[in-house]
Amino acid sequence: MLERAVLLAALVVVAAGCSKKQEVAPLPVPGETASGGAKLAYEHHLRITLPEAEIPARMAAVRKACESAQFGACNVLRIEQGENSAMLTLRVVPSGVEPLTGMASKDGTVAWRQTRAEDLADAVNDNEQKLQQLEAYSAQMEQLAQRKDLATSDLIALGHERAQIQVQRESLQNTAAQQQRRLDTNLLQLDFADKSRGHRLGVSLGEWMDQLYDGIRDALSMLAYGIPFLLLAFPLALGWRWIWRRVTRKSRLREAPRSS
Repeated sequence: MLERAVLLAALVVVAAGCSKKQEVAPLPVPGETASGGAKLAYEHHLRITLPEAEIPARMAAVRKACESAQFGACNVLRIEQGENSAMLTLRVVPSGVEPLTGMASKDGTVAWRQTRAEDLADAVNDNEQKLQQLEAYSAQMEQLAQRKDLATSDLIALGHERAQIQVQRESLQNTAAQQQRRLDTNLLQLDFADKSRGHRLGVSLGEWMDQLYDGIRDALSMLAYGIPFLLLAFPLALGWRWIWRRVTRKSRLREAPRSS
């Protein structure tokens, strides 16, 4: 009897938890800008489900808006199109993320979204330090080039070294420009999928982790909601078991003399 009572209480808790669970509409996806001197490169990944017939036109509209800088500086980095899906990867200024994602998901569903940031502080500082060291070395080479007593072979070696310094300088400056571009803009990846087949498509690891997190959170929420019911049901079950045993014990005692 105790086991049945506890099971019944658990079923009541689960039913109550399920009745309280509601679908939450996806929030707008704003662009991100690092603050406080942080060097963070932000990336957004959205999975949008639409009717299959609307996917090509929607992707073309978002691409046109990006290439025409309708919502600010934007570049198309990658385009993929399949039978029931498509992908568009953009790099856009933070202020353009929200209107572009709004355009992409209009009349559709944001099935999954993720925003992440990569800390570039160490990489930026390391590149700046290398550039400073290279400039100091270049200044020494320039001073050496001013000498009048250099042999022809030394002048040839010095010219070669100065050329190498210039190559390294351009490489470090290009790296610095790419890093700054990542800091000033957001990477936006839009995955379009057929709405009617969305549930049969494989989920990414990030989506699976999000679903696992949501499941654990809901389970903990249901547990917290049901604890008062369990605290009430457990003593009631013990009391009922004690009464049942008393009743059955008296019944057995009354029947014992008859059988003898």
